[in-house]
Amino acid sequence: MILGFAVLFGYSFLAWLIFFRFRWLKWSVGWAIFSSVFLLHVLLIFMIGLRFMTPYSDEAVVVQNTIQLVPRLPEPTLVTEVFVNPDEPVKKGQPLFQLDRRPYEYNVKVLEAQLAAAKQGVLILDADVNVAVETIARVRSKLAYAEFQKNLSETLAKQGAGTEEDAQKWAAQLDMDQAELKEAEVQLDLAKLKAKSEIDGVNTTVAEVEGQLELARYYLDNTLMVAPEDGRTINLQVRAGMVAGIVRFGAIASFICDDHRYLRATYFMENLKYMKVDQPVEIMLDLYPGQIFDGHVEAIWMASGAGQMMPSGNLPDFQPSPPDAPQSQFAVKIAFNAKDQTPFPIGAGGGAAIYTPGMKGPWTALRRITIRIESWMNWLYPMPI
Repeated sequence: MILGFAVLFGYSFLAWLIFFRFRWLKWSVGWAIFSSVFLLHVLLIFMIGLRFMTPYSDEAVVVQNTIQLVPRLPEPTLVTEVFVNPDEPVKKGQPLFQLDRRPYEYNVKVLEAQLAAAKQGVLILDADVNVAVETIARVRSKLAYAEFQKNLSETLAKQGAGTEEDAQKWAAQLDMDQAELKEAEVQLDLAKLKAKSEIDGVNTTVAEVEGQLELARYYLDNTLMVAPEDGRTINLQVRAGMVAGIVRFGAIASFICDDHRYLRATYFMENLKYMKVDQPVEIMLDLYPGQIFDGHVEAIWMASGAGQMMPSGNLPDFQPSPPDAPQSQFAVKIAFNAKDQTPFPIGAGGGAAIYTPGMKGPWTALRRITIRIESWMNWLYPMPI
């Protein structure tokens, strides 16, 4: 840059001596054209230097994270109360909207009753096991008696002291008692299976109702919508009496987070040649004419949608870009250095100059002058008088 100034002033001084001070040569149209072309080429030094050493973007915008407030409820629900006003700052956890609790309270009560019944049912299942055990003991006693009577009647029939019909009757009774014993044993196994149907030591019926009850309580808690972070609501169209949740993917309000705001500026790819993270930045916002804010490069997003090809069954058709199409750019994430960042609202536009050599040097000084000129020009332009 110093060489450029030396050439510029040296040529101007020589031209003044030769053509105006001593008049060794006569100033003519030819010399005027030659001098203009020469000086324009010298000015290219400054243009190239500013472009690469202190790249500037006039396409910068403040970005803040936003959260779409969507009711997390299983069905459309009446909004009963709104606790906030549009663009009003709120803290994390502060109530925003109250939706009708009654349907969800009723569902919780129903499931609490079902849970009590299910726990009582576990006791009944244990009692069923005990009943089945007693039934087997009773049937075994009957079986032993029938077997004794069968043996006795057979012995008496052989000795002529009894009839053959009695022996056959007790044989049939013995078979019936054996079948009854098998049935009682099956009933015992079935009762044990029902009683031992568990997940992590909890009866499956009880566990199922407990899960349904937890979900019902979750929905009941979500009838009160609270602020997910420190921030503010905008585009607040919610009013008490409206029904929310008819369109499940639709939000009822937008929430702007205070934290993690930054400036997104786009630069031509060649401007990124010397750009690195943590380099100092000066920011000019149209919202504040005549003011400059400090920042630093937080990230350089080396990606562009122009290089993305979506999966498709169609063969790619490569065509040259139209000559009037804008050149692809990369975005740079710039963080504000100010502790209080509330003066930088979402969507505020402006410009950003990145100083690759640091905050000292001739290129930095020249860029600091130009960005301040542009900031002060915001007092006049645009001019909707």
